[in-house]
Amino acid sequence: MKNSSNRPSPGTIEVVRHAFISGAEQMRRNLYRSAFSPVIYEMKDCSVGIYDVQGSLLGQAPGLPFFLGSLGGTIREVITRKGINAFEEEDIWIVNDSAICGSHLNDVTVFAPIFVDGILRGFAGAKAHCNDVGAKEAGYVGDTVDIFQEGLRIGPTRIVRKGEIEQDILDLIALNSRFPKAIVGDLMAEFTACRTGVACFRSIVGRFGWEQVDISIQEIFSQAEELDRESVRLIPDGFYTAEGNLDNDGVTQDPVHVCVAVTVSGDEMEVDLTGSSAQCVGSVNCGIVQTRSAIEQAFKFLVNPSATVSGGNFRNLKTVVPEGSCFNPAPTAPCLHYGPHLMLAMDLIIRALSSAIPDRAAAGHVGDSWNVTLVGEDDRGLFLSGESLVGGWGAYEGGDGESALIHSAAGDFKNFPVETMEQRYPLRIHRYALRDGSGGEGRWVGGMGIVREYEVLSPCKVQLWFERVGTPSWGLAGGNDGKPPHVTVTFPGEEPSEILKINAMPIPAGTRILVKTGGGGGWGEPIGA
Repeated sequence: MKNSSNRPSPGTIEVVRHAFISGAEQMRRNLYRSAFSPVIYEMKDCSVGIYDVQGSLLGQAPGLPFFLGSLGGTIREVITRKGINAFEEEDIWIVNDSAICGSHLNDVTVFAPIFVDGILRGFAGAKAHCNDVGAKEAGYVGDTVDIFQEGLRIGPTRIVRKGEIEQDILDLIALNSRFPKAIVGDLMAEFTACRTGVACFRSIVGRFGWEQVDISIQEIFSQAEELDRESVRLIPDGFYTAEGNLDNDGVTQDPVHVCVAVTVSGDEMEVDLTGSSAQCVGSVNCGIVQTRSAIEQAFKFLVNPSATVSGGNFRNLKTVVPEGSCFNPAPTAPCLHYGPHLMLAMDLIIRALSSAIPDRAAAGHVGDSWNVTLVGEDDRGLFLSGESLVGGWGAYEGGDGESALIHSAAGDFKNFPVETMEQRYPLRIHRYALRDGSGGEGRWVGGMGIVREYEVLSPCKVQLWFERVGTPSWGLAGGNDGKPPHVTVTFPGEEPSEILKINAMPIPAGTRILVKTGGGGGWGEPIGA
């Protein structure tokens, strides 16, 4: 497989590239197959990746793009804090602190150093949502005002040492969860995924030798960087802006302002969030690692989107994120709802550039994660049913928006199948359908949201989080906005009440919750308008 100059051939480089991607896919499958909780094995609320010794991406599998970028960022942050010599063979580390990972405490990152012939060569990582990490209430709490109300903070911690689990640490984590068996089972699944990544990495090096693999990695990175630069060079130089608001932060009624400025100069791009809201009282905050991940994802939508992602991408992207903002808050800021303002920022980056590159941009799409969480107890014990719902994507020049898809930040995320929900929880789903007419009109029509109607069969508490009524998914080029979300809660024998956000509201058996998610924006003047 070697050529005369001892450099890997183009064929070898491609095999190495896809071998890392294949290794990540094996990690993902093992995580799904061994996870305890349906939020992972059904909803796919997780991601995996293989990284080099600097924490740069070598291979990833389909998963949550939100997680994929922040997973590598978390590894790099831990390297900075602990030093590269902190890692030893057969160790596994765990961390969930929002100040390090950027996301909420439920999203637990686990990663393993990869040693080959006694030398640290890379890392294998997994990130997955754990349903309960000891927040002030079970579920997707909507009214926290500091990180201490959101659960157990875990700084960079060695949870497996020389192949042996640190049982005291695992017991401490389980003790702080209302679902101890589930969290232990899910962590074991993450451990399995990481060990799979370690084995795959070693297999690749064993096949080609480290010199060939290392040169191949650098060539893969160089190719990715050059493709990014070529794509940005095709965008007209300029200064582009867009702004919008979230309805509120779940605690105050103040809107959360998001301001995006994009500067394109030659083959370089800068994204600046200056002017966005300061750190929120409620939990609409996120750490800088997660913010960078979201900006990189929006960049990738517009810049060379069809190519795979690697550590060579984003080298021509600069981010400016003011300290003290909701995108870069204090270490103790509440971050449970870290997604809504990031999703808005991602869409605004695309909106800002839509006039410069209309052929690459789409109208506004799914505005939020639109969460429905039900927590209670029946004859089987404590239960927690949590969902993030789908909506309509924006239309684009040449096509209608897709219907009933999750926000792009969630990527491969799935809805709970009705059968799974009704089998595992005291719930009945009376309706699950497309929301007719919810997409914005235009020459090309925005995608439709959904209608989902729940009936609870046992007394429980409901948590709702529905955003973007004030700033629905916008139309472009003369297209109309999509319809915003709408939710009603109907107690037995009473009239429906409109509720978009509520935390731990007690509801009796027989209560119905009717959810209508938002539609995508339309593109172009409607025909006949």
